Amino acid sequence: MMRIGFLNIMPEAEKYEKYIFNLLERQSIPIEIILIKAKNHSYKSTNKKHLDKYYITFDQAIENQKLDGLIITGAPVETFPFEYITYWQELIEIFEYAKHNILSTMGLCWGGIAIGKYLGINSVQFNEKLFGVFPSVYLKKEHWMTDLTNREFDCPQSRYAGMNEEELLEAEKNGIIRLLVNAEEAGHYVFESIDERFIAHLGHPEYDTKRIIAEYERDIIKGLNHIPMYFDVKNPVDTWQNHGNDFFSKWIKKIIELHN
Repeated sequence: MMRIGFLNIMPEAEKYEKYIFNLLERQSIPIEIILIKAKNHSYKSTNKKHLDKYYITFDQAIENQKLDGLIITGAPVETFPFEYITYWQELIEIFEYAKHNILSTMGLCWGGIAIGKYLGINSVQFNEKLFGVFPSVYLKKEHWMTDLTNREFDCPQSRYAGMNEEELLEAEKNGIIRLLVNAEEAGHYVFESIDERFIAHLGHPEYDTKRIIAEYERDIIKGLNHIPMYFDVKNPVDTWQNHGNDFFSKWIKKIIELHN
């Protein structure tokens, strides 16, 4: 059975779980999902009883058996300097372990930004939140992630930061990463390390329409009157589910390939 670690640092972690579960449980092989909590994160908005019952630390997750894959979630910390994030050093240590012991580590949204930073690429903050569902295109024709039947797809974004575009292009030129996806308004938001150990997806392929609407309504309450791009909150249409399913399915297949 494949073991996938799921380091969840999202607000209300117990409510976010289902989005990853839904995608991993659809796979054709049995997967044991190991719920992992950051030791240096307070989880103020998460149900403590749920956290204590179902989550373990990363050290506990690898104590007796290796992980085949690891998922790092997003977190609402993209406006903070990395050194101010209480679990940043913990993440660096996890990345160092993963580089040598986990076949593939995936970062979603801020988790992907964290991977980029670990690989030596700086992030940049936006003046306005990047929010909505963005037309995107696969960049590499010969790559396990690319859907050759439809190289264009949609993907949700919900973030205040991204990677420095010039540094991303320079890192690819220098053989550090491969840029895999680009969107006109969202930039290059999917990339992998050249050794294929890390893949960063700055979007939210796991979201459904209800989640996007909930985040939009939350932002409105906070006084952020941004208008979602390419997404109608009054008449929501899920145009990205195939991408989310395909991305996770191909990621699992890639781990199997690396294992063999």
